[in-house]
Amino acid sequence: MYQQVLDPTGSLTLSASLALVPLLAVLILLGGFRWKAHWAGLVALALALLVAMFGYRMPVSTALHAGLFGVAQSVLLVLWITFNAIWIYNLTVHSGHFAVLRRAFSSVSDDTRVQGIVIAFCFGALLEALAGGGGPVAICSVMLIALGVDPMKAAALSLVADTAPVAFGGLGNPVTALGVITGLPVDEFGKMAGRQVSILAALVPFVLVYIADGKRGLREAWPAALVAGASFGITQFVVSNYLSYKLCDIIAAIVSAGAVLALLQVWQPAGATPRKRDDERSAVLASFAPYAIVVVVFSIAQIESVKTFLKKGSWQTAWPGLSIVSPAGKPVATTYVFGIASATGTLLMLAGILSLFVLRIKPTTAIRIYAQTIRQFGWAILAIVAVFGLSYVMNLSGQIATLGSWLAGAGSFFAFLSPVVGWFGVTITGTDVGSNTLLGGSQMAAAHALGASPILFGAANGSGGVMAKMISPQNLAVGTAAVGLVGKEGELFRRVFGWSILLLFFMCILVYLQATPILGWMVP
Repeated sequence: MYQQVLDPTGSLTLSASLALVPLLAVLILLGGFRWKAHWAGLVALALALLVAMFGYRMPVSTALHAGLFGVAQSVLLVLWITFNAIWIYNLTVHSGHFAVLRRAFSSVSDDTRVQGIVIAFCFGALLEALAGGGGPVAICSVMLIALGVDPMKAAALSLVADTAPVAFGGLGNPVTALGVITGLPVDEFGKMAGRQVSILAALVPFVLVYIADGKRGLREAWPAALVAGASFGITQFVVSNYLSYKLCDIIAAIVSAGAVLALLQVWQPAGATPRKRDDERSAVLASFAPYAIVVVVFSIAQIESVKTFLKKGSWQTAWPGLSIVSPAGKPVATTYVFGIASATGTLLMLAGILSLFVLRIKPTTAIRIYAQTIRQFGWAILAIVAVFGLSYVMNLSGQIATLGSWLAGAGSFFAFLSPVVGWFGVTITGTDVGSNTLLGGSQMAAAHALGASPILFGAANGSGGVMAKMISPQNLAVGTAAVGLVGKEGELFRRVFGWSILLLFFMCILVYLQATPILGWMVP
């Protein structure tokens, strides 16, 4: 049995510096040396194993099993989702319906900046609300490319856009995870997160038009950014606080898209005009059908009786070689749950199969396209499994707990750093739900130690984490794979890293003020 130790060196600062080595390696290799994501991920995984074995005295076999446990988790949490999301897209391309979908979007406006808002921000938010797991980045990137956007810019736009909805992605999974980990009212976390990321949502479209066209983009397309961001943020706030945090992104995405479309009826950026749509209405409806089917399938899956039925198609087992207790002597959960029936990826596959009837694609052709989809990712698969292995080694060895304890030592200033903890978590795991699961407990411990609101710090973990989605190695790998630029993860990292830090700084200030009388009234 391995017992985690918070301070293996005798100095918490030194121990935290040791625990930071794998994470810093990822950031430096990707951003500084422009390494490919799979090599950066493998090096960071190797460093995490070395730190675990020699710094934290974790037995070699236990450390290796921790890495394998993470790899196994990546199958359902990322790979299965992403493969099926891109498969649906590839089916629409093969059938010719994607060309119709592209013309439908371009008929709204021929302005790239507006298209970026409608596709990457509004449509991407709807996809994130339903599935997440890299699907929105992949699908929106290739849609933008089809409209003439440069592949690297398309990937950057999609990554940055996939921030506002992430805290409530996958029908609120990150918020739900906080409730499970902490035992506190999950609706309170939903309300608090809505009082943080809704403000962020109002800013993201402005960043998108700047990425698309610099200062001229802001000058000429700001009305579209204002309408999209404000309508999304207000709806996200209202629904998360007064209706259901699980539905807030779905409703916000639809309201935001409707608001932008209404604006475009009376306003267009200089030089832009709506294009005439030559396709028949039936063809347009068929092109949107696969995504409508996704919405229906996921909505049905949320019915309680259906959820209960789907859960029967899963099995779980204690992962071999992982007998671990926390510093407090409590057993650490290392149960592997293979919930294939209720998995997001499985629901996406079902939606894809149903879409075959609408798209009129033969099963044999669909299977061939699926094989092509897997080959499309290539080395990106290795990057994803390596980063998951890294995250589980760091968590199970105690490295993550060390970082949380060290940051909690900042006293009242921890309110400023609380989103940074979540940012580190998503950088490592690639998902907000993963970060909340790994670090939610550390946020609670810090809140109790400082006499602060655990609801505030817990929500801040998820809200700060959303900015790291754009720089996580596994999401960079998904983005470059989707646009045909595998191996260019370092360049994409450099394009979005500054925005990640800038938006994180904004969130840190907001959470700090919410921990003071200035904005303390915002905490439920």
